[in-house]
Amino acid sequence: MNRPLSRIALVMSLVCASVAPLGANAQQYPMRPVRIVDGFPPGGGTDTLSRTLSQKMSEAWGQPVVVDNRPGASSNIGAQIAAKSNPDGHTLFMGLIGVLAPSMTLYPNLEYNLLKDFTPVTKVASGIYVLVAHAGLPAKTVKELMAYAAKNTGAVRYASAGVASPAHLAGELFNLRAKVKMDHVPYKGGAAATTAIATGEVQIAFSSVPAALPLLQTGKARALAVTPVRTRALPDVPTIAESGLPGFELTLTYGLLAPAGSPRTAIQKVNAETARILKLADVEARLSGLGLIPAPSTPEQFGAIIREEVALWGKVIKEAKIEVQ
Repeated sequence: MNRPLSRIALVMSLVCASVAPLGANAQQYPMRPVRIVDGFPPGGGTDTLSRTLSQKMSEAWGQPVVVDNRPGASSNIGAQIAAKSNPDGHTLFMGLIGVLAPSMTLYPNLEYNLLKDFTPVTKVASGIYVLVAHAGLPAKTVKELMAYAAKNTGAVRYASAGVASPAHLAGELFNLRAKVKMDHVPYKGGAAATTAIATGEVQIAFSSVPAALPLLQTGKARALAVTPVRTRALPDVPTIAESGLPGFELTLTYGLLAPAGSPRTAIQKVNAETARILKLADVEARLSGLGLIPAPSTPEQFGAIIREEVALWGKVIKEAKIEVQ
């Protein structure tokens, strides 16, 4: 055998041997348990989505996919843990962008950067806001609310789960767009804010569908409008844009992120698997009943959404002069 050719054959065999395991590993992802970090306690929207995906992914991949709830500091504790994790594709983070994006402006000394320390994987779902009013409020539509708030300064107070929470920022955006001044009343959590609406301690709140339904069903509150689109859970309730404030669109955006530098092959596989799961009839029915709209995307599309929300809430926070203590 020609010696130069034999040397070439030997080199090529060694190259193939070294490349083959890498290719195989890429195809075999995940090679061990996958962790989905959630910055909120069990029971909320991020937890519902994380556990829905984790169950279906485990079944499809033959590897455990576990949810790791790390609540605290407006989900920034969980975000920091995920951002600092090994970027090998086996740690993911379920983010509520309406909380993470404002943190970029509210907390300038965060130990992670949403735009630099994460790689977008996919948008998972959109959540519906319900503008609920205490049953005793004279206003029964968005137009009537704006007129009432304009004529009765200080008479309309809106509840939230705390300073800089999504409901607080939603109320301030409404104030800015409607050119009214509803007073913000922060509570220690969503349950307390919901109770305040039921008792009439406050008149208005931007609520999630699951939190609003018990109030609406008992007649203690009425739904004035929803945003950004109508929901199957409240089919007869118009959007805010339809009912008096054109152009007002606000949504809760949920999505998966991975530590920056995570393998592209892992990102692609998680993206494709999430899209498959969200198209399943049982998953779609369950989520839509909770006011969550399955909405998978490309990593690039999700990245654009994150950047837009960082810019939007940065502007609202500065204009409304919101500060956290």
